[in-house]
Amino acid sequence: MISFRLAMVMIVLLMLSSDPCIAQEHPKSPENFFGFQPGSDRNLFDYEKLIDYFSLLDKDSPRLLMKEIGKSPEGRTMYMALISSEANIANLENLRGINKQLATNPDLSDDQKEVMFKDGKVFVLATLSMHSTEVGPSQAAPIIAYDLITASHPDTLIWLDNVVLMIVPCHNPDGMDKVVTHYKKYLGTKYEGSSLPGVYHKYVGHDNNRDFITLSQEDTKAIAAICNTGWYPQVMVEKHQMGSSGVRYFVPPPHDPIAENIDAGIWNWIGIFGSNMMKDMTRAGEKGVSQHYLFDDYWPGSTETCIWKNVIGFLTECASVQTATPVYIEENELSVIGKGLGEHKKSINMPDPWQGGWWKLKDIVDYEITSMLSVLKTASANKNSILEFQNDLCRREVTKGKTEAPFYYLLPTNQHDPGEMAGIVNLLIEHGVQVYITDEAITSENVMYEKGTVVIPLAQPYRAFIKEVMEKQKFPERHYTPDGELIKPYDITSWSLPLHRGVTSVEVVKPMDILQQHMTEVKGSFSLVEPLPENYLAAVFSVDHNESYKAAFMANKLGLEVSRTPGGDFIIPRDGGKSPKLDKLISELTVMPEILTEKSRMALIPFTVPRIALVETNMHDMDAGWTRFIFDTYQVPFTVVKPGDFEEKDFATDFDVVVFPSNNKSILMEGQYRTENEVYPTSYPPEFTKGMGKKGMEQLMSFLEQGGIILSWGQSTELFTGLLSMKSGDTTESFRLPVRDISKSIKSAGVYCPGSFVRIDLKQDHPLTLGMPKSIGVFFRGTPVFETQLPNFDMDRRVIGKFPEEGILMSGFCEKPEKLADKSVMVWLQKGKGQIVLYGFNPQFRASTQATYKLLFNGLLLEKIK
Repeated sequence: MISFRLAMVMIVLLMLSSDPCIAQEHPKSPENFFGFQPGSDRNLFDYEKLIDYFSLLDKDSPRLLMKEIGKSPEGRTMYMALISSEANIANLENLRGINKQLATNPDLSDDQKEVMFKDGKVFVLATLSMHSTEVGPSQAAPIIAYDLITASHPDTLIWLDNVVLMIVPCHNPDGMDKVVTHYKKYLGTKYEGSSLPGVYHKYVGHDNNRDFITLSQEDTKAIAAICNTGWYPQVMVEKHQMGSSGVRYFVPPPHDPIAENIDAGIWNWIGIFGSNMMKDMTRAGEKGVSQHYLFDDYWPGSTETCIWKNVIGFLTECASVQTATPVYIEENELSVIGKGLGEHKKSINMPDPWQGGWWKLKDIVDYEITSMLSVLKTASANKNSILEFQNDLCRREVTKGKTEAPFYYLLPTNQHDPGEMAGIVNLLIEHGVQVYITDEAITSENVMYEKGTVVIPLAQPYRAFIKEVMEKQKFPERHYTPDGELIKPYDITSWSLPLHRGVTSVEVVKPMDILQQHMTEVKGSFSLVEPLPENYLAAVFSVDHNESYKAAFMANKLGLEVSRTPGGDFIIPRDGGKSPKLDKLISELTVMPEILTEKSRMALIPFTVPRIALVETNMHDMDAGWTRFIFDTYQVPFTVVKPGDFEEKDFATDFDVVVFPSNNKSILMEGQYRTENEVYPTSYPPEFTKGMGKKGMEQLMSFLEQGGIILSWGQSTELFTGLLSMKSGDTTESFRLPVRDISKSIKSAGVYCPGSFVRIDLKQDHPLTLGMPKSIGVFFRGTPVFETQLPNFDMDRRVIGKFPEEGILMSGFCEKPEKLADKSVMVWLQKGKGQIVLYGFNPQFRASTQATYKLLFNGLLLEKIK
């Protein structure tokens, strides 16, 4: 059987060979450019060569145009290649204008729509290899581009006339270069195909596909802007890889549960694209293609967040090799995980299983090419229907916003941390949402809202997104059988912006016509900073505000004097009455500090920046990467220390605080993952797998004994909840801190919390809770949970945060939350002059839990015990 793609390529070659003009003009092939055929065993090109090739195609072909879309976190230029007919490429700005009208204008007349459906094109956005060990999609990109720009078969020309392919050749340039460099370093050795030490990104590694609400990373921003405010594509596909021993390929539609705020039409179109991919790939002889399997689509955060903006968005996943090294898989090694497939057998969700054998990078590349061509073919065949659907959905969402609750979300001016309110406003604007503020005080339902109240109407094209991120989440519980086993979530279950940022939000469930008369749209960046007076002596930054900590660290870095009041506020004086540095610092914030025009008589405490060690392993340590990002964002200076370096570190001499982000105890101690019954060998070269070891732990305990401060959260807290020992001269003291982790008994009682926002009560008037309300929400994943005990000798403890009696679950999903009542989830511990803070939650989770940042910052700034 001649494959779908091979048939197309053969026709293209015949046409080229019969037309000497075309034969002379077509660009250099990928094989000739790179010196090897992309997808061949053990061959990879890096990001720079990839972009060089696309730049060559841009220069040599009128069917391809390169556009710069942004910068990666490490500063590499990111590009999008637009591939279509020569006429479409020459007319891109007009086509882009049509897209915008269809996506955002609910009031188009029938005549206007008819013209746009006729003249418009389907824009298909394809983002490739965001997870950089998943090399296949980016390696396939040059072949896809070359085949399309040199094609002359009538069917392909129709596709190119009806469709504009917007291909981001690499979603993660920094990671691509890291992975390719590592692979080539070990090529031909026993460690060929080993895992990259560290994260394949400047900060967040695999979690770059969890950032499409928060938009914290520069590469995420660049990709999101294409859909949000730039090109308004109708279709998006993100290309991934998965494990080696399961199905060969996943195509949509996804498995349950699915997002309830998404229009049914989006799911219908996703199914059409997926069914056509399965049909075309099966016809091409590509076995092991599955659908309705494993991957659900109820949560925003991935690139598919675009479906909340009315884009037909979906992912594909291909089985992996060892980077570019082939793998051989026995038939009886093939397995599935459930959620759509109970066995690796012929079934409705995988009608043509793969039977095992060699699996190569070329197979991945071939599958990627076939699936991409299928997407283009489906988009072309349904051009008018897809364009019509885009505008119909825009109109329906706006109508829902006018006729169905909620009608608005309001953010009152009186906020505990107004900077986080400003953060929500600016983030929503970046997402393409229209945000307003009231131009005078208004009263509704006997409630007065002050001038400056933020108004977010739901009568917008992106209504589904607004509702999704502003409301409290309720996980769509679905079961495999009636009243049977719950279909568990693939990822987290809470992402509410107001809750996660600690911002008061009012959901308006009745029409408020008065708002329309008294609100003004926010244009550009939103800030509460006002012009500074000519003469002022100092600025006071409230301890309630996250930005105040940033201001303090920034000021210290700029060489400005910083002090604190007894209540924790930061005071930064002008130098000699004038300070351009301080003026500039204030201008870069979103919250206005209190301005002092008279000298304060309050007793002040000098602000000292601690010397911070941040512990990060080599094993794709995403939580440590997120912590680095938060520290860099807030200008917190730190030094990364690897567990294998502990033995040689004199922590007491070099550091004041040691920070342990969440990671498995066995990885930190031994450099390998261990459960109670089994040790799992790593896939890293041995020089990257050294743990702290016994001697390293001794060094850490010596640091503690000498008055050091340790912060630890999540899994890493297990380092400190068992038997510990501390050497003092020739004496070794064994001890247990007055705390233990009781999460196993909590789990056995039926508590299941896969990542939700839960309420805790905080101890007041404690240095760790400065600037915090009495009750807050934290992002919690079910473990650890602490129980304190009466201390012995030179130890002490304080419960800083505990679950309340009731009302624990704020957003997301949790089974039997009542079993958590009164249990401790944040504890301060003392051993001699040393201090340890244990958090049962990630205070900086994926840069999305600003409500708990101050609990981390206060830990960093704890005063040492004299």
